[in-house]
Amino acid sequence: MTRDGGGPPAGLLVEAVHGMARPLFVLDRDWRFSYVNPAGARLLGRSVDQLQGRVVWAEFPEAVGGPFQAAYEQVAATSEPASFEAWFEPLAAWFQVDAFRTEAGIVVTYDDVTGRRRTEQARSEAIAAREAEAERAAQAAHRAELAGRHLMLLGDISQAMTSTLDTDRAAQRFAELVVPLLGDWCLVTVVEAGRRRDVGRAHRDPALVDAVHAYADLRVETNQTSAPVPTALREGRPVVLQQLTDAQVRRMTTPAARAALTPLRVSAAATFPLLARGELFGALTLVNAPERGPFTDAELRTAEIASRRAALALDNARLATAQGRIAERLQRSLLSAPVQPDNLQLAVRYRAATQDVAIGGDWYDAFLQPDGSTVLTIGDVMGHDLEAAAAMAQLKNLMRAIAYDRQEEPASVMRRVDLAVVGLDVSALATVLVARIEQDEDDRAAGLRRLRWASAGHPMPMLLQPDGKVVDLEAPVGPPLGIGWQGPRTDGIATIPPGSTLLLFTDGLFEGRTGDLDEGRARLAAAVADLAGEPLERLCDGLLAAQLVDGAEDDVALLAVRAHPGDAPRPTDAGPRSVPAGRPWPEGA
Repeated sequence: MTRDGGGPPAGLLVEAVHGMARPLFVLDRDWRFSYVNPAGARLLGRSVDQLQGRVVWAEFPEAVGGPFQAAYEQVAATSEPASFEAWFEPLAAWFQVDAFRTEAGIVVTYDDVTGRRRTEQARSEAIAAREAEAERAAQAAHRAELAGRHLMLLGDISQAMTSTLDTDRAAQRFAELVVPLLGDWCLVTVVEAGRRRDVGRAHRDPALVDAVHAYADLRVETNQTSAPVPTALREGRPVVLQQLTDAQVRRMTTPAARAALTPLRVSAAATFPLLARGELFGALTLVNAPERGPFTDAELRTAEIASRRAALALDNARLATAQGRIAERLQRSLLSAPVQPDNLQLAVRYRAATQDVAIGGDWYDAFLQPDGSTVLTIGDVMGHDLEAAAAMAQLKNLMRAIAYDRQEEPASVMRRVDLAVVGLDVSALATVLVARIEQDEDDRAAGLRRLRWASAGHPMPMLLQPDGKVVDLEAPVGPPLGIGWQGPRTDGIATIPPGSTLLLFTDGLFEGRTGDLDEGRARLAAAVADLAGEPLERLCDGLLAAQLVDGAEDDVALLAVRAHPGDAPRPTDAGPRSVPAGRPWPEGA
């Protein structure tokens, strides 16, 4: 296989076709089917023989000019994975398609999701019908002059508040949207961990905004239990006071709060609880001055609808933020610290994509086998979500257990892991590289180590030699894990002299979404050469800084190994070695 997009030898694919467990095909650079499995052929209404070697656009001309061609060509041009659903008229079916570029070619997996789409369409139509009925009822209740503005407000609330995951910012946007249409001024309250805060604040008169802030800063501490917000939070119902009297204000506030309210001239107030998914976590308070007077029925109805929509948007932001924090903690927990053998120094880095969720399927691992060899793994599971992280965790643990169980060469480990992934129904499609650093008696006497590695569609390692030269290590590349490949996988072998540094990484380190594979590796090699004289930790930090100037467009995992001389003590800057509990350190590890 070559890095320019060529596919695996056709003969090997034919040998493995009956071992494939998923609908899948591979397109070479000429858009020919270099491989298609029986499940994939059946789903397309053809046989393997009818597709093998045929040009996809000639075989399926209806796809030309449509989303399939656009996605495949974009993957080929940018190396950015594509995931989409599209209707294919000749087969009268919706397909869920995942496509990505590997050194074996453009790999495409797909499923018929017509049934699900029809179910979702029916559900969407039912939901749309219910929402349309609610909107019709609201329109009938509004006066003609205000009906359009109120409806536009509800749409603006949904759009403005769902565009941010910051609850404070979302609450402020909500406050600015409802004033002055629904009230002269307002406060939006959120409750977090039992603590109440007025985070959204707005007034129709810019000259009175400071007065709103002064009152809001006092309100949380000075509201009496009979005030609208405590009542709404306690009872979960709207509280409307159409004609506030001085006596009511005195019962609900303290002298300091009443002084802050004086310039705001309160005449009417209405508070609506923010309730979503059965949880009450805040309130919207609208206030009018005497000139505006009591709230109209239309204003109260719109405010209640708006509070429900805002509550759902705020709750989504809270859940997304919490999920992001959990996801990041999960990702970090799955990326364990590497082993530190004597005279081998390991450093690892992980950087989540800045433009996506902060969790994905990239991982690294390093551990010792019973014979003292150091095993290194690095991989990239398709996807950037909790499902990808869960699949990554399963794949990482399978790899670790199988590699530890038998001291086999990496290619054999890869074969057994692939069979386990398919046999145990682990939902994962991943590029993986497994490497083992070995040292027999002759190598130890010569002060050398040997690297043996195998790749399943994963970028090849780089070796920074002691003289500063950067070498791209080369070996045959097999298909990604997760397709049940039963064909051969081949190890690469290289010598690691003392003073050299081995680098394993995922493609996010060098492959921009609009970049070129070879150019990206060349830039990475140049950055490695520039940092050749740096300690290992600084080298890793420097590579991330140089390669990710504009942030990580994709998840990035980096594993670096520096081979210090075996006949000298472990360098101080390498840090302490890790000693496995319960057994002595292997001699010469």
